[in-house]
Parts: sequence; structure tokens; C-alpha cells
Amino acid sequence: MKCAIIFPAWEASDVYISGFAGSQIHYQQPTGILYVAAALREAGHDVLLLDGAFIKHDDILKRIKEFEPKFAGVYGNAPLWYKTVNTINDIKKIDKNIFLAVGGPYPIGAREKVFEDFDNLDVSFTGEGDIAAPEAIERLEKNESLKGVAGVIYKERKDDGSYELIDNGPPSLIEDLDSLPFPARDLAHPLKWYRPTAGSYKKYPVGTVLSSRGCNNRCIYCFQVGKQPGIRYRSPENVMLEIEELITKYGAREIRFIDDNFAGDYKWTEELCKLIEESRFKFPWHASVRADAVDLPLLKKMRHAGCWELLIGIESGVQKNLDAMAKNVTVEQNRNAVLWSKKAGIKVYTPYIFGVPGETFEEGLKTIEFAIEVDPHYVNFHTLAPYPGAPIHDNVKEYGTIVGDKSEFNFEMAAFIPYSMTRDEIFKLRELAFRRFYRRPKYILRRIFGVRTRHDFRTLYTGAISFLYLMLKKNAFIHHKGKENLQIEPNKSTSI
Repeated sequence: MKCAIIFPAWEASDVYISGFAGSQIHYQQPTGILYVAAALREAGHDVLLLDGAFIKHDDILKRIKEFEPKFAGVYGNAPLWYKTVNTINDIKKIDKNIFLAVGGPYPIGAREKVFEDFDNLDVSFTGEGDIAAPEAIERLEKNESLKGVAGVIYKERKDDGSYELIDNGPPSLIEDLDSLPFPARDLAHPLKWYRPTAGSYKKYPVGTVLSSRGCNNRCIYCFQVGKQPGIRYRSPENVMLEIEELITKYGAREIRFIDDNFAGDYKWTEELCKLIEESRFKFPWHASVRADAVDLPLLKKMRHAGCWELLIGIESGVQKNLDAMAKNVTVEQNRNAVLWSKKAGIKVYTPYIFGVPGETFEEGLKTIEFAIEVDPHYVNFHTLAPYPGAPIHDNVKEYGTIVGDKSEFNFEMAAFIPYSMTRDEIFKLRELAFRRFYRRPKYILRRIFGVRTRHDFRTLYTGAISFLYLMLKKNAFIHHKGKENLQIEPNKSTSI
């Protein structure tokens, strides 16, 4: 069967505040849908993949019309959900017989509610599509019902033209990740088109690798809570085979591991580092870890294997607020993880969150002080995003209120407001945090004297432009869509 897999068209202004887009915009191969595309192709289907990071909406529709698929699956997340809705509606106009599916973070979290935004959606995948999509399409080819396909919610059509929504329950989790084909990168744009945020890589092009799936924590802002118990790992040998393919076939010069917690299994991490160090390929790499998953000996092994930067999600410098987010980590563990990483020779990037349930403005100031104290190489200061499926969204009355609509469910718009703070205070904290951290003479001199290459200069330049915008623009972080006063209760609104 001809199958089209689509990431809707988007632009930087859809995601980032305009004055900061230059230093934040991040292009990364859509690994999730590349895995689905690979599974469909392995099942014998003819697959067209369209990545809207580089293709305009009208061109996507043109390619669909030329390809004439029988099945079209569209990716959907909360901030770009309206793009997903428009894409599906417009594809249906091309051919009403195309079977239309949606998958991604928003369908996983919102489940059957996604159908409220469509008249023409046929199926929603509520988990990993590697198994569910090929099984569903096999049923379609045989003209059979989708009943029993795990991880699928679909419309059961009736003779009178009406339909019933059927929820087949939780998705099947793929235990043997080594059995999966590698992502179908040959269907995507060339790797060199995908440039990460300035300063977040050393060599280019950068290849992304998902070496595990799932997470071993249950943060209240995560839409995956309760849906993926624990972490499932690929074997280190299988990971190395994919890295070899990325380097030899696609020209990758650096690897970015996009696991939720790369170091979730200490021995597994040691073994992979050993294989990387022994490999004939020498490459820098980046990963994300939890502070409680690393110690100095492991970090030294990671550094020897080529790790040059780690993302450690510290989130807050106040223990009460870490506990409110169910982070299951301490302030001291966060402090040590940054200290040990720097001692091992690894650069550290630490994101923080303002607007935590119960957080006060004064506690936000303490988080800024903590960020300055531990002094990582890079920081970002986010707002709490109320993704559907996460406790912070589904039980919002317990924590605060939601403002705006799904397009504001990102790390910048302060769409969630705790009872203990106002939206203006959250924006003010972001502004103060960036100014206080990045305008320190110590930091500025470190960045200037750290310039060694053209890439270093480009990183410094884009950062300086954003910082200048911050210094000159009054209320630089105030949300720009003019919906500050619109409040929505998720349990009473189909738009959420």
C-alpha cells in the first residue's frame, strides 16, 4: 500500500518568540516518524515521508496529490496541533478515500478527545507506531476491522453513515528494540539540512540516536506518565551499528543521544561508552541524564568516550518545588551532578522551570541564585507546559489554571499558572533570570575567550543578538499572541 507519513509544515515563529528564535531554533530529524516509516517499509509498503520543517503546506499537499497514497499518517504535538488539523483536513479534500491517521505526543495524551477536532479522522495511534501502524494497515488491505489492534482508537463505521469510537486500550510496548529497523533516514532530507541550536554541537552534521525508550520517573508535567513503565534499552552493539551507519552512510560527524535518561542503567552506560571508545570512529556526542543517575567515575568514562556536553534537567533550586514536580531528586544531587560533570571535563546545559505548583516569586529568585551558584556552561529558563495526558493538565484544578489554547502549550508561553503566582510574575522571572545569568562579566569573558572556531563565533554572535534583544526590549518574554486573559478549564473545553 502507498503510505504517506507527514510532519506538518511549520516555521520558527510558530514555536519561538521572534527576538530569540535565532539562538533557539533547532532542526532535528523527526526520529519518531522515521521509525514508523522504516517499519512500514519493512512490511512491504511504499512510503513517502514529508518533513514540514523544510516543505511548505501547499507543497506537502502537492506531493500527496502526486503520490496518491491510500494511507496518510500525520504527526501532532500540542503547540502545532492546529497545523496537524489543517493538514489532515486538506489531505481529505484531495481524496476522501485516503485513510487518515494521527500520532504523536498530543494524541497519546488527549486520546479520544482528538476526534472532537475532526470530521474526517479515521484512527489515532496512542503509543509507539512501529507495531500498531503496520498491523492497522494490514487490516485495511484485507478490508478487516481494526478491533483488537493495541494502541489504536478508531471510528467503527455503521451502515447509516454514523460511527462509534472504539478504544482498543493501551499500546503494546516493544521489548526487543534491537528487532526494529533503523530509522528510514534515506526518506528524510539530507542530514546536513538539520542544524541544531547554535552552541549545542561541536561538529556538523549531527546525527540523532534513540538508544532507549521510556523513562524511570513520573514528573507531573510529562504526558507519558504511567504509559511507559521504566526504560527499555537497545543493546550497546545495536546502538553502535546505527552510529556506524550514520557516520558512513549519512556523513554524521557528531552524535546526539535523545533518550530521556541516557544513564538510567549504570552498567549499560559503561558498556556503551566502552564500545564507543574502542570504535574506529571518533566523534563527539551529547546526551541527557538525570542528576541521580551519574557520579564522577561514570562521567569520566563518558568524557573519555567522547561526551562533550550533558543536559541535566535541574528545573529548580528549591527542594519544595522539586518535590512538587515529583522529580525524585534533591538540590544537592543536582549541585553535585553539575560539579562532577565540569570536573570530568564535560560542558553542562541546565534547563530550569518557573511556574511550578506552589512556587512563589521569591522561590523563583532562589532558583536564579542557584543557577548562578552552580554556574553551568549554558542555561535556559522555561515555563511549565501543561501537556494533555500529564497530571498538571488532567488535574489542573489541583495545581492552578491553564490560560490560552494548545498553541501556547510550550516552554515559553506560561500556559500554566500556579495559584501561588501570576503570569506576569512568571514572565518577569524569566527576564530576570536570563539577564542575571548571562550578563555576568565572568560568563561574558569566558565565552569571548572560549572562541576557537567559526562555529564558536557563530554561537557567540547569535547569543549576543538575543541578549541585546532582551536588554532593549521591554517585557521581552510577554507572550505575543494577545491571549493573556483567556482562561480555559480543560475538563469543560473540547479545544484542550
